[in-house]
Amino acid sequence: MNTNLNNSYNLLFKWSCKGLKYFLLTLFGFVIAYVISKVFGCDTIVQILLSPFVWEWLFRIAVLILCFFGIAIIYESTR
Repeated sequence: MNTNLNNSYNLLFKWSCKGLKYFLLTLFGFVIAYVISKVFGCDTIVQILLSPFVWEWLFRIAVLILCFFGIAIIYESTR
């Protein structure tokens, strides 16, 4: 059956999905590092992971990824 439907997403949406995937994997890695460092009593790694500098950058990256998703959704809806 031949249809005219095109299931290819735009490039920005694909990059946003990859960015979200790697962002969530990074957060998961931070959680694993935090748990392991708490178990073994390594306080310096815990202090680094809980510093406001790290969370500020993670928040900025999350907002950037959400903005990319918003732009991609608006672009796809206008097509």
